[in-house]
Amino acid sequence: MSPESGTVPPAVIVVGSLHYDITVDAPDRPRKGETVTGRAWAPAFGGKGGNQALAASGQGASTAMVGAVGDDDFGRTLLAGLDRAGVDRAAVAILPGAGSGMSVAIFDDEGDYGAVIVSGTNLAITPGQLTDAVLAQARVLILQNEIPEAVNAALAGRARRLGVTTILNAAPARPFTTDLADHVDILIVNAVEAEMLGAGAVRALPDAVRAAEALAARCPTAIVTAGGGGVAMAGRAGAAALPGIPVTVVSTHGAGDRFVGTFAARLARGEAAPDALAAANAAAARLVSTPRDRRG
Repeated sequence: MSPESGTVPPAVIVVGSLHYDITVDAPDRPRKGETVTGRAWAPAFGGKGGNQALAASGQGASTAMVGAVGDDDFGRTLLAGLDRAGVDRAAVAILPGAGSGMSVAIFDDEGDYGAVIVSGTNLAITPGQLTDAVLAQARVLILQNEIPEAVNAALAGRARRLGVTTILNAAPARPFTTDLADHVDILIVNAVEAEMLGAGAVRALPDAVRAAEALAARCPTAIVTAGGGGVAMAGRAGAAALPGIPVTVVSTHGAGDRFVGTFAARLARGEAAPDALAAANAAAARLVSTPRDRRG
């Protein structure tokens, strides 16, 4: 991923997590102290960063991933997943003797899930893995909260100086402890994350609009997704809302990542934010209505 490599410069750069996911199908998720008998399990490519990179690449945007994996079977599988999706992984570090990030996600009969992640090498990502020469070529930088905030803050500050649009998917939600928010152009959160960041409860689309307006006081543009209720965007140009697209929900897993990656790719391709928002809303709806074993 260097200017001299002869490869296509990345329009989208994702700095974030890579997880080897183990997914479990069960009738319900266990309560504390309870054992539930599951029906099946399967491995899957994951991590918010990795999923968003695959989503952006799937929209036709040249995409590069910055992350870290271990020199283990999980890491090799994750690297192969990036290769299959056409994501440039030259800036993904391979750390000898360290364990790759992983997660276990349990899906219930309602299509919802709960997960446990082990961050592993994702906590070892450094800002120096991404040079200014490469960052300056991009149109959009995507960050999430599965890596240290100090890394996000350093890269967002550099992106601001270089004129690169920074999207922060503040998931999982956590309080800002650095100047990260000052360098974010577009903040994307779901209903739970919006509430955790102090924007109030989001139960329906009008709540999402109010939450987006509240969060836009901190960042130029804020987007709040409300699941099947739709999505709201607010910023200096005003507020906009799109209703949810009626679909039969199979699984909500990965919907937020598909939304973020699609939105970023459409922006990088030069689409206006409202058009990118509509495309991302539609992509997330398609994903939740598609069985996990048929997802690309």
